[in-house]
This record gives sequence, structure tokens and C-alpha cells, in this order.
Amino acid sequence: MHDNHITLIAVDVDGTLLNSHHALTPRVAAAIRACQIAGVHVVIATGKTRSSVEPLLDHLQLDTPGVYSQGLIIHNADGSIRFRRTMEPEQVAQVIAFAQARAMPFLAYSGDRLIVLERSPYTDSITNYGEPLPLLLASFDGVPVEKFILIHTPETIAPLRHALEQTFDGQLTIVQALDHMIEIVPPGSSKGDGLRRVLAALGVAPEQVMAIGDGENDIEMLQLAGLGVAVGNAKPALKAVADVIVADNDHDGVAEAIERFVLAGREA
Repeated sequence: MHDNHITLIAVDVDGTLLNSHHALTPRVAAAIRACQIAGVHVVIATGKTRSSVEPLLDHLQLDTPGVYSQGLIIHNADGSIRFRRTMEPEQVAQVIAFAQARAMPFLAYSGDRLIVLERSPYTDSITNYGEPLPLLLASFDGVPVEKFILIHTPETIAPLRHALEQTFDGQLTIVQALDHMIEIVPPGSSKGDGLRRVLAALGVAPEQVMAIGDGENDIEMLQLAGLGVAVGNAKPALKAVADVIVADNDHDGVAEAIERFVLAGREA
């Protein structure tokens, strides 16, 4: 049904393209290369900065724009910025006030930098995901901010989400990719919104797209795509909107999706 129609694959990084050891397996790498040879675009769509995935981009030799920081920044293949959306200064101040009132560790994304007003083991743990060590600033005044992340234990984060949603009630979007992190982004922004912009730039229709992910932050992207794929380790909310569920990220789910729905149709 979908064979031959897929001309672009949009793929999440952590928990999807990479296994639980943050590694790219040979089978997944080979499947991505086979797509490129077949003329299929491969687009990275991540909540992270571009700098955190540069080694991966180099290894896969990707020549496409990418969706970063939950769709708030789109980088061209050469790293230049094609699109960027930041929070309003008053929103930045409101989020900081919310976090500080609850003594909650937080960091902000500003381009390819991560910034904090105070460092802690929680904020520094972002480096486990390949992100740069947060830069300590005295103030966020005049600093453009795309999004915030609050980091703590899953037990602390769970009730915090409800408080955030009550406080900001549609003025900002609250999303979670991991149990111990909450992300706060401008309203209406998502990887799906970022992907829509990339498709427009490349002249690709959503129906020609296969999107693959594992987190709640991948929902809009899977809903946009002609074929939405959840890896086996995906959150229940993502599996609920997926057209297909494949193996988990430790069993080459991305390669399975590519082999079944992209390459098989071309080899027939």
C-alpha cells in the first residue's frame, strides 16, 4: 500500500534511531544508506540541538535540512539556520519564576547553547544525551530562548506537569519525551510543525513521508506523515496514533520500518 510512495523519512534520534546505549547499529546505518542511494530523503527530527547530533549527521552524510529543538529551529544541511522561533521575553520570565518558586532545576535552549542560572547534577545530566554542558549566566535578559526543560525525578515531575498546564493554560505547550523531563515550548510548536516547513522547502507532500518516533513529542509528526511508525519501546500515546508498530530501538526498529515500507517496494 505504502511501497514506492515514500520519498522522505523523518526520524527521531534518542530512543528511535539510536539504541538504548545511544549507539547507531550497523543494520540501521545500512538501511539509512540504502535509502539515500535510492534517492529517499532522510530528515532528523529531534528535541535536541544540532550540535548534539553533528557526529551522527557526519557519519550518515545527511544532506537534508533537519528539525531541532522540537521544531523550533530548522537547520540547513550546512548548519545554517533556515527557521527559528523563540519565546516572548515575558514568557521566559514566567517560566523562570515558576521553576524558581518550586526550587526546580531548569535549563533553556538558545540556538546551539544550553543555558542555566544555576548548575546542578540534574541540569548537567543533559550531557548524557550528547548535549553540551549548560553555560552559566547571571541573567537571561536579552537572551533568545526557544524552550525550557525542567529536570528532576519522575516522581517529582509527574505532578509538576499538571501545575504547569494549569499555570500556562494554552499560552505555552507542555510536552514530555522522558519521564524525568518536562519541556516547555511556544504554543503550536512541535516536530510536526517543523517537519511541515521542511517538506514545503523540499517540495514533498506529507503523504510521501514515513515518520518514525518513540515519544509523546513525536505525535504531531506521525499524524502529519502518510505513514506514522512507532518503535516498540514507544510511549502508549504515540503507539495510539501510529499506523504501524515495529521492533524496539534495541532490535533495529528503524531498519525494520525502512526495509518493509521503503526498500521492499523499490526492490520488487
